Amino acid sequence: MDLIKRILRVIQANLNSLIGSAEDPEKVLEQAVAEMQDNLVRLRQGVAQAIATQKRTERQAIAAQAAAEKWYRNAQLALEQGNEILAREALTKRRAYQETATSLLNQIGQQTEIVNRLKTDMRSLEAKISEAKTKKDMYIARARSAEASYKLQEMLSGISPTSSLNAFERMEEKVLQIEAQSAAISQLDSDDLQKQFTSLESGNSIDAELASLKQQVLHEADNTPPQQLPQAPES
Repeated sequence: MDLIKRILRVIQANLNSLIGSAEDPEKVLEQAVAEMQDNLVRLRQGVAQAIATQKRTERQAIAAQAAAEKWYRNAQLALEQGNEILAREALTKRRAYQETATSLLNQIGQQTEIVNRLKTDMRSLEAKISEAKTKKDMYIARARSAEASYKLQEMLSGISPTSSLNAFERMEEKVLQIEAQSAAISQLDSDDLQKQFTSLESGNSIDAELASLKQQVLHEADNTPPQQLPQAPES
């Protein structure tokens, strides 16, 4: 029995140490959700920046296409005026802007993929954060309940049925002892009082017997004839 008690004390000490050194579940969950929120903010900023870059590239591509068309018209004008050299230069400029426009359009395609992927990640993270908040509240409630249950069990573990029964037995013994002492004192008081009354009764009896004896003596004295003096002998 003592061995089991020692084992239970060791287990309880280890559990207390584990709980004391463990992180606060509420703080851990709050910090995890806060970090997810920070990541979501950065992801939204990344999406916004990617969209802005995509829009800027689209404007640059439109401008390059417009410039290519403009130099094409210039080449036409130069040929109409019989200036083939100027027309060639204009077509060279047009080719450069066309290549730029093509490169920008390819970038726009890549940027569109990046933006779509970032938007998907952002929606996924938003869903995870919503789920995490729900789980956080549930886990915090469970953690608080578990902690309260542990503290209650820890408190109750210090009150064993045996010790409780022993306490009642000790109290019962004390009450019986007090009652016995009270009864003894009461009996002593009663005996002392009875002795006093007995003494009084004994004294009254002796007085009565003494009075009766006195009366008897007086009565006998009254009934006793007087003694005659002895007569003198005759001479």
